[in-house]
Amino acid sequence: MPGLYSTAKRLLVGHPLASTASSRERVSKTVGLPIFSSDAVASSAFATQEILHVLVPAVGMAAIGYLGPISVLVVVLLALVVFSYRQTIAAYPNGGGSYIVSKDNLGTAPGLVAGASLLVDYTLTVAVSIAAGTAALTSAVEPLRDEPVLTACALLVLLTVANLRGIRESGRIFAPPTYGYIAIMVVLIGVGLFRTTYGDLGPLPVDQDSIDHFTENGTLLTGASLFLLMRAFSSGAIALSGVEAISNGVPAFRPPEARNAATTLSWTGAILAALFVGVAALALQLQPTLSEDQTILSTMGRAVFGGSSVLYYLLQIFTAAILVLSANTSFADFPRLSAVIAADGYLPRQLANRGDRLAFSNGIIALALVSMGLLVAFRADVSALVPLFAVGLFASFTLSQAGMVRHHLRLREPRWQFGLALNALGAAATFVVLCVVLFSKFGEGAWIPTLVIPSIVAVFVVIHRHYVLVADSLRLQPSDVDEIVRHTIIVLVARPTRPAVHAVRYAQAMHPDHVFALTVVGDPDEREVAIAEWNALDLGLPLEVIVDPYRDLSNTVTAFLNQADARWADDTITVIIPEFVVGRWWEQLLHNQSALALKARLLFRPNTVVTSVPFRVD
Repeated sequence: MPGLYSTAKRLLVGHPLASTASSRERVSKTVGLPIFSSDAVASSAFATQEILHVLVPAVGMAAIGYLGPISVLVVVLLALVVFSYRQTIAAYPNGGGSYIVSKDNLGTAPGLVAGASLLVDYTLTVAVSIAAGTAALTSAVEPLRDEPVLTACALLVLLTVANLRGIRESGRIFAPPTYGYIAIMVVLIGVGLFRTTYGDLGPLPVDQDSIDHFTENGTLLTGASLFLLMRAFSSGAIALSGVEAISNGVPAFRPPEARNAATTLSWTGAILAALFVGVAALALQLQPTLSEDQTILSTMGRAVFGGSSVLYYLLQIFTAAILVLSANTSFADFPRLSAVIAADGYLPRQLANRGDRLAFSNGIIALALVSMGLLVAFRADVSALVPLFAVGLFASFTLSQAGMVRHHLRLREPRWQFGLALNALGAAATFVVLCVVLFSKFGEGAWIPTLVIPSIVAVFVVIHRHYVLVADSLRLQPSDVDEIVRHTIIVLVARPTRPAVHAVRYAQAMHPDHVFALTVVGDPDEREVAIAEWNALDLGLPLEVIVDPYRDLSNTVTAFLNQADARWADDTITVIIPEFVVGRWWEQLLHNQSALALKARLLFRPNTVVTSVPFRVD
């Protein structure tokens, strides 16, 4: 069994990398962009649709007219956030991110809120990205439309395995789809705007059935209210997801790390702005109808390229690929952030451990499991997941920028006034958007992360308190050096066998203060037989026999240990359990596991040591 597991692991994950290979696992700007920015780039595929999902049910096709102003506001906010995070990268070249920036400048509590917000954001990013990729895939492949959850979970598993292989190798996997998507989107927008400008292609026919499907009670408003526009803007603002990822992963870049990370961040902002505005401009020209069966991007692709053309299928393939792979931004940053928080003692320490491929494997697996739960719970529905999405995103944005404001005021580095103004404006803008999201999306699901984030912070505090208490208990005291340990050994035996005798000799070799054997039998007749068999061995070790008609080994042994504690109060008690080991894993299933159950019971008993003495059966 171990050999089969090892072989399967090597095939899926690859051969282990030495710790010294970490420097060779760093990435260039061209590889770093698909690793850390695929989420931001991919949001151009569904952000416009999410705006329409809010507006169409209320105002119908008039929703198209609002795309321009909303898109401009989103791009302005994007530019502000990109320039603000360039300041963060310069100030924290070792990888800042909202958690470190907030914790260092605003205090532990704001840092924990920022960390919790980012963890929620990264988890939802995976769920939304996989769901959006599934929607793009099912738009082109009709047989998959009936199984969106199964399709989404299968894609998530593939992405998880790719990330377990390590950051550099995952970058090689994700680079072609990312750049392929950018290229096909440029072709779509360029050809589409050219054709609509020169009269070859006009507005698409309105699908009234689809409009009626999304319209409540068949009634449309004459115009969008401020509240409705706020909801639409907050849905479009998810395009900013992933912009902060590069600031968390600065150490993953090749030297000079900060400069390469800042350059990649600027590329990300420029690409996202161009694609987002381009899609909105093409939608204004084509006026596609929001459909339940296919995405807006698919509808426009059919119109521009033709539904059966190679370019259309390339558009769908690359869109599905980039949307699924956009979750990689979270797979790159969630484990890294979890490791930082775990190193500070606010998450389980296992999350700070690197796996065979120098990736934070435990964090990757944890992210995959939670994201899969979200996909199943929300049926892989993008629109159902999006309202949950932006709260953590903009909360972390706001805390990070507020932390940078404090950083500039505290250190007053060269040109600090410019950085202060930029980060203050960024903090104000993202805080306003956070309020808009909470106000406009609260009833649609934004209340969930609003409750989850403080709950995660509470978990952080409990975990940290545990580690502090453990550290205090483990701290060496002067009296510990002079401590004299008295030792009592109890050897559990069932009947005289080779493993039992082997365990007895092992116990005697340790020369304890007190040592004896213990057996539990079901009736008095068995007691007499056990004593006679034991005395015949002449091992020089007394045997205690307990008669228990209920055959409850765990409780009987525990009660006996309590009596031994009372008799030798200052002794450390070692319970030795002889075990025979068979050659094959399935043979082990043919024998009872009473020793395993007893060890589990005694694990938490104070002042008690449990030792297994294995005896291999050839």
